Amino acid sequence: MKLEIKNLSKTYKNGVKALQDVSLTIGKGMFGLLGQNGAGKSTLMRTIATLQDPDSGSIDFNGIDVLHKPDELRKTLGYLPQEFGVYPNVTAEELLTHIADMKGVTQKSERKELVSTLLQRVNLYEARSKKLDGFSGGMKQRFGIAQALLGNPQLIIVDEPTAGLDPMERNRFYNLLSELGENTVVILSTHIVEDVSTLCNEMAIIGNGKLLLTGKPHQIESELNEKLWELEIDKSELETYTKNHTVISNRFHGGKMLITLLDDDMPNEKCWKKMPTLEDAYFNLISNQQSLTV
Repeated sequence: MKLEIKNLSKTYKNGVKALQDVSLTIGKGMFGLLGQNGAGKSTLMRTIATLQDPDSGSIDFNGIDVLHKPDELRKTLGYLPQEFGVYPNVTAEELLTHIADMKGVTQKSERKELVSTLLQRVNLYEARSKKLDGFSGGMKQRFGIAQALLGNPQLIIVDEPTAGLDPMERNRFYNLLSELGENTVVILSTHIVEDVSTLCNEMAIIGNGKLLLTGKPHQIESELNEKLWELEIDKSELETYTKNHTVISNRFHGGKMLITLLDDDMPNEKCWKKMPTLEDAYFNLISNQQSLTV
């Protein structure tokens, strides 16, 4: 089971180069696509999901030529877009039943059992008779996840799926996706580093429509071993440190500003060594990319 993307490019009419010669091979399991808003993630997801055509390139999934046979892919695709619209005046159970019918689950008893199971999996069973216009943002997102799972898809695409979920809901969603990734190809597109570091064995970072880096999260983290330092400073000192050192991030902790520095040697005696995280690697890569485009 494999998704192969080769030399995919897309330029919009306004001149924005949303994808620039993107090539990826994605196997069974959880794959994270990490990038800032506007990096090209949603364009890539929509193209894979056959919702728009690229200018050039090819996509193959298990022998299906996706760009020439989109209907074949749709039979085995589960897709949760970033903006998931719902019909406000129907209940969760009614709409999910309707979608299941459209996906070919025509036997009433089978359809009822499937809908019930899915609503339980996304923690919406108790709200099954509630109209969708009364759902919170997080509840609507979970409903979107349920409809994406109809039809036993072999390829599942989720675009910014944890937006609007509280910590407990996010944890439930993590568990659900981990389970799905055991037998399917699941692509998780997000700007939240924690989503990728928690769930994914393989990942890519995208920026300005280009693939910047691919690999395993722990390997990407290890590239910064013995090179990161942390230092507590006054906020007024940030500009000076930024001019004289490679500051890849800053944050407040306990009312104090902490900065993370990239250096082969200890910048000064006030610093302490920091174990790298995927967030550090991501910030470092994105800051380098931004400096190249300035």
